Amino acid sequence: MKTFRDAVRNSDFAVSAEIYLRAETDADSIREQAGVLKDHVDGILLTDNQYGQLHISTIAAASILLDCGVDPIVQLTSRNRNRIALVSDLLGAGALGITSLLLVAGERAPKEFKPRPKPVLDLSATELIRTATTIKMDEKLRTNPDFFIGGVVTPVAPGPHWRPRKLLEKIEAGAQFIQTHTCMDIDLLRRYLKHLVREKLIQRTSVIVSLAVLSSAEDAQWLRDNRPNVMLPDAVVTRLEMADDPEQEGIRICAEIIEALKKIPGVDGVSIMATRDLAVIPKVISAAGLSS
Repeated sequence: MKTFRDAVRNSDFAVSAEIYLRAETDADSIREQAGVLKDHVDGILLTDNQYGQLHISTIAAASILLDCGVDPIVQLTSRNRNRIALVSDLLGAGALGITSLLLVAGERAPKEFKPRPKPVLDLSATELIRTATTIKMDEKLRTNPDFFIGGVVTPVAPGPHWRPRKLLEKIEAGAQFIQTHTCMDIDLLRRYLKHLVREKLIQRTSVIVSLAVLSSAEDAQWLRDNRPNVMLPDAVVTRLEMADDPEQEGIRICAEIIEALKKIPGVDGVSIMATRDLAVIPKVISAAGLSS
């Protein structure tokens, strides 16, 4: 089975995608979604109750993907679990043969979520990365999982004396790849990656850029209004507003950004999500001239 880890390490440009996990998502739904993406991506990201959206556990969903011959990228959040639960999940992931992990703090549940859940945050995202790294080397374990550990960062326009403190902390804790929050601003990404190259950080970790295939201007505006870490330039929204076929325009926009990213030193791949229909993701991959 091809893996996301091998693609990041050995290919020119890795491609992963995110499937939909909702309260009604069952095993058959996961298999169907995997079938749409399997031949086009190196791994499938499973988000962990993102923004309070309750669904099947990412460990259980990963087991289903593995049975389908698809490499899962399992996100675990520290906001919802204490360290005992997190270590248990990490050991369970290793026992199943899960290799790629995206370890994050997690977002607050929306205000309308009732009854209000209590945030845990026993470990920060960096501490969770360090914990997974420790498990990889724990001599007390009969078998050490060979995790490919990732964290999340928000691209910024760095000033001349800016230091990526949080990124450095995650790398030092053991982050082998870094995935950005969704960013469709290619100029911002160029500036951000130029700084990481100058600081020689790309020699210590791999960088994956998260992108969205937007089906309409309304979808783009909703993301900007409701997802604070999503970066969508006005020009992207305007193109969607003026397009005769917004879905096709969304495919073109995403493919153009990928083609530009392939030319930026330090970018090792992309993670793609679709706002409405997974079938647009293979179309973007094809339009961008990528093959897994």
